[in-house]
Amino acid sequence: MGTLDGRVAIITGGGRGIGASISRLFAAEGASLVINDLGANTDGTGGDSGPAHDIAEEIRGTGAQAVGNGGDIAEASTGEELVQTAVKEFGKLDIVVNVAGILRDRMIFNLTPEDWDAVVRVHMRGTYTTCRPASAYWREQRNPEGHYRIVNFTSVSGLHGAAGQPNYAAAKMGIVGLTYSLANALGRYGVTANAISPGAATRLTDTVPVERRRPGAGIVDSAEAPLDRSPDNIAPIVEYMASEYSDWLSGRVVHSAGFALALYNNPEPIAEVTSDGPWNFDDLRQKVEATFKPLANGLPLRPGAQPAPTS
Repeated sequence: MGTLDGRVAIITGGGRGIGASISRLFAAEGASLVINDLGANTDGTGGDSGPAHDIAEEIRGTGAQAVGNGGDIAEASTGEELVQTAVKEFGKLDIVVNVAGILRDRMIFNLTPEDWDAVVRVHMRGTYTTCRPASAYWREQRNPEGHYRIVNFTSVSGLHGAAGQPNYAAAKMGIVGLTYSLANALGRYGVTANAISPGAATRLTDTVPVERRRPGAGIVDSAEAPLDRSPDNIAPIVEYMASEYSDWLSGRVVHSAGFALALYNNPEPIAEVTSDGPWNFDDLRQKVEATFKPLANGLPLRPGAQPAPTS
């Protein structure tokens, strides 16, 4: 018996890299799959439906069920088609995993509007296009015990603020906000929504200079949890999140790198200052510097950040 027996999943970006590892593991664990992959270059240009159909064929060769789809995931019609295909071919939909992505790295002062729009389009719009029709489908099921799952992909680029990836960082943090919103909105319909921040070697990470990579992102590379950058290491936590065992987990970000996992905290206020009326600048300055400054100086710095002066 597989952990995903009888469950039906959509996987975007499922033809190569981390997505392919997830596709293979899901199939081995009994899931029926709709695999989407445009087959584009790492910067989003071009397209080749081969990867999606090739891995679907490979999976069918093992006796599992899979359908390939080479559509552009940033198009709303593609998201609709994926949900319709899952229901038509396999009778239902249980899981959506959004992996598809591209990179167009530039420092902010060199970043063109076209490169900003292309990255935000694939990551943020490409996540929306599946979540919207899937959530509408699950709402129609009226099954609060449905064990429905959304697993989105974020990145340490957004969580830690990669200097050379402003478009990618913004899109990946946007996906975190979307994931929080989905968790809050869809829980009543039996849906959980979580995000994965992966650390693995893929076609995308291979385009990033070695000195700018953050493979561990705070996870200790130790003898107990060695850093193996295989995409196959990301798939098991996605399998768990997609399974019926994970009803307790929603609205969370989990980082996976090598043989280690880390749970990120969700943003929350850590201090407050108030005024009896409209702010006076000197009063505001004194209270902020007395209360916020010591706390801010004690927080971990983001890569490249400069410490605030102590006096």
